[in-house]
Amino acid sequence: MNRVMMLVPCFMIFLVPLISASQIGASPLPWVKVAPDQKGFVLDPGGSSFVPWGFNYDRDDSARLLEDYWEAGWPDVVAHFTRMKAMGANVVRVHLQLGSFMESPRKPRARALDRLGQLVRLAERLRLYLDLTGLGCYHAKDVPVWYDRLSESDRWDVQARFWRAVAEKTRNSPAVFCYDLMNEPVVSGTRRSDGNWLAAAWAGSCFVQFITLDPGNRTRSDIARQWMRRLVSAIRDVDRRHLITVGLLDWSSDRPGSLSGFLPEVVSPEVDFVSVHIYPEKGKVEELVRAFKSFAVGKPVLVEEMFPLRCSAQELEQFIDESKDTAAGWLGFYWGKPPEELRKSKTIVDALTLGWLEMFQRKAAEIGAPRAQRALPMSAR
Repeated sequence: MNRVMMLVPCFMIFLVPLISASQIGASPLPWVKVAPDQKGFVLDPGGSSFVPWGFNYDRDDSARLLEDYWEAGWPDVVAHFTRMKAMGANVVRVHLQLGSFMESPRKPRARALDRLGQLVRLAERLRLYLDLTGLGCYHAKDVPVWYDRLSESDRWDVQARFWRAVAEKTRNSPAVFCYDLMNEPVVSGTRRSDGNWLAAAWAGSCFVQFITLDPGNRTRSDIARQWMRRLVSAIRDVDRRHLITVGLLDWSSDRPGSLSGFLPEVVSPEVDFVSVHIYPEKGKVEELVRAFKSFAVGKPVLVEEMFPLRCSAQELEQFIDESKDTAAGWLGFYWGKPPEELRKSKTIVDALTLGWLEMFQRKAAEIGAPRAQRALPMSAR
């Protein structure tokens, strides 16, 4: 997930300019579905091409996860979504923590689901689409103790209940672009200690999760396939329309020493499209573009995460341009601080973010995403 340093200064709430609600558009929001050629997406009704171009909105500028502030800080969420729309985004990826949504192994939290419903309604009014990524355990201290003590089978059951509850809440909204089963799941190739479900933290957060502690005599690919089928089945029991994907590390391909178990050819038949997380390295863009093409195995491929963390904004733009034949869309990051504030900052993270956002806005019209001329109304809350 987010590879950028999390601990950055807070900022003053930025007030966006207002326009009338009539400028949002009164026509019903179309649904998104996979294009007939299985290479991209189209809108339904109408059949016009849809290219996801947007942001991961996993936290705010002070490193709080969305569920930490989306009640008391709801006006901030509205302002941030408004700003993303104004910068040209059409998709926002949000990350839902399991501990926020499951009160016990069998009982979802109604309050969290209601807040999710409010977020979906906000997206509808702003004409934004949501990539709902679930089962997050980014802050280890917030993971329920009972969850880590479960067996593999019982843990998968809880994960299925999570997804069933989320799908039941959001199934009727065209603003949901997709359900992403988990951010960067991995199948361990060896026995792990009891309760050790999370990979090492990066910048204070655990972005990679193991879906099994003991592979036994099973192959990694078989475990990945069984896990996906379990969760997809839970969603499809209540929602047969929204798209489903899973977020893959860029080394989730059949290369020595880098196998996650989620091979593209294994993942593709189980989901509607493939999502890949890519952070180009300086001087290695062309090499990465070639590796990225290995994820195109008969379904659309979304670059679900990218950021100029290890390269310049210019090289990230080069990757976007050179991956157009394969990629069905691209999502970067936004944490709420607008370019006007970033220009005043002296931190490296803010400088990287500013370069990315300036490039994002410049390419929005070229990519084909709708770009607002002015920010949308705070009344959209």
